Amino acid sequence: MSDVTKTDVVIIGAGPVGLFAVFELGLLDLKCHLIDILDRPGGQCAELYPEKPIYDIPAWPSISAQGLVDKLTEQIAPFNPSFTFNRMVSALEKLPEGGFRVTTDENEVFEAKVVVIAAGGGSFQPKRPPIPGIEAYEGESVFYSVRRMEDFRGHDLLIVGGGDSALDWTLNLQPIAKSVTLVHRRPEFRASPDSVNKMFALQETKQLHFQIGQVTALAGEGATLRSATVKGPDGDVEVACTRLLPFFGLTMKLGPIADWGLDLHENVIPVDTEKFQTSTPGIFAIGDINWYPGKLKLILSGFHEAALMAQAAKHIVAPGERIVFQYTTSSTSLQKKLGVS
Repeated sequence: MSDVTKTDVVIIGAGPVGLFAVFELGLLDLKCHLIDILDRPGGQCAELYPEKPIYDIPAWPSISAQGLVDKLTEQIAPFNPSFTFNRMVSALEKLPEGGFRVTTDENEVFEAKVVVIAAGGGSFQPKRPPIPGIEAYEGESVFYSVRRMEDFRGHDLLIVGGGDSALDWTLNLQPIAKSVTLVHRRPEFRASPDSVNKMFALQETKQLHFQIGQVTALAGEGATLRSATVKGPDGDVEVACTRLLPFFGLTMKLGPIADWGLDLHENVIPVDTEKFQTSTPGIFAIGDINWYPGKLKLILSGFHEAALMAQAAKHIVAPGERIVFQYTTSSTSLQKKLGVS
């Protein structure tokens, strides 16, 4: 067996909810190790829409997804959590003496008294459109997310899709791109009506082009894209483009989580609303991965779930220890932990 890393709590998933769980657990003196399939903290916020604004985080009228991740990372720094990135948890087993053993797909082994699943909807990957040869362009000319808007400055962009992501990036990238063409198979959209109206307004002033149809072929040299063929109502149209952004949604997969013996409900994990504990005592699920009556898939809901989970986790890690509820605004001991006393 590989060397075993021991900690109080293993958190599977380093998105916003997993990060905030570190804060709540840290206030109770619980040490955390986070494991994530991505190469950095932030989950879907960092991977899919880092520069998009979020409007429903308390006290932040507007904050970018990456900005939120940065602030959460700053907030948990006093608790010095450890991370393992680019890893999927392949196995989770209960130990005879209590606690759990967590093993990654690289055979790294962790042991903890508590496991918190904060893996969003599970592992996710963008849906690849059925365009012959698209794989050859991926990573250089074809992108399924926008991590840095500057990477698209001065390019001829072809954006494909009819949902919020396609419309949002059409509007956000139009000011910095050389040209923008939006392609959707019909003139009706699933996106916000306000975004659709703004897009058509830009089309009327010839600041972008909207084309009805579907991309059927790509042309270029090596991984460098030159143009795309769009099959429209009046036949094939050749569209010059150096970057292609297809937004066809995500394929969400539970992956190995489905094999861990937990009760499932339509590919998510049922929990109670007192502790957000799963069907296995000591394993909790918070954020989009869980389900209970009235569940709302909001980041702020996940924050609430993390706070209650932490109280229950403390009882498991330190049974018999009296827990005194304290406020960070008035507790000098909590302020000392945060380095603000």
